[in-house]
Amino acid sequence: MTPRQRAMLEEMGIRLFWWPKEEAGDVPAVVAEAPAAAPVEEAVETPAEGAPAPAARPVAAAPVAAPVPPARAPIAPMHGATVLADAPRHLYGGEAMAQGGWLVVADMPPELHGRHGEPFAGDAGRLLDNMLRALQLHDGALPVHLVRTHRGVASGQPDSPRPLAEVFAESAAALAPRLVLAMGPLAAQSLLQSGDPLGKLRGRALPVAMLPGFDVPVVASYHPAYLLRNPADKARAWADLCLAAEELAHRS
Repeated sequence: MTPRQRAMLEEMGIRLFWWPKEEAGDVPAVVAEAPAAAPVEEAVETPAEGAPAPAARPVAAAPVAAPVPPARAPIAPMHGATVLADAPRHLYGGEAMAQGGWLVVADMPPELHGRHGEPFAGDAGRLLDNMLRALQLHDGALPVHLVRTHRGVASGQPDSPRPLAEVFAESAAALAPRLVLAMGPLAAQSLLQSGDPLGKLRGRALPVAMLPGFDVPVVASYHPAYLLRNPADKARAWADLCLAAEELAHRS
């Protein structure tokens, strides 16, 4: 190879080593450190006039970097999405819209077409029913109401979900609950106006930051759907329910 040819290959990042000298008439082979690839023709100088043209010598091509896939664009949040809630439902005890009991605010995504199903439908609903019955709320004198919340866009239609702040303020005034049980991160973070994870919000009674001046404690706990996926936290959820019952007893 000529000095020019070696310089060209070195600029391409290919270092060459020669085999031992071959017999006269043989063409020396080229070995490259780069991975084997399809051979390319080596650049040669123009032969002198009347001289036979040298044969093309295969050399290894420079490694080609793998193409980088384009970055996936982030999914834009739903325009106008906010924390919505449906009207309170009477679950146990007392009468519908009776005052002085429990108000459970639980994360409950809407079903198909934006309509909510029954409070205790599905495994998560049945677990919620069992949890509240374990506190003997199903046959007690104190009323228990449920407000379900989720993220979405308010439609403005009658009887459709409305912003949680509006629904909770109306429910607090109409039901005058003595304790609020927030089940799930969306409910807890919204009522407490906190960005802390649910694990840091549970285990204690806190004031309702969403409604200043509303002197009723909030006890945050795990959502039943989460407990179905993480049964090891059921003991912590039961401790939260017991704490809520104790807080309500102190306010009686």
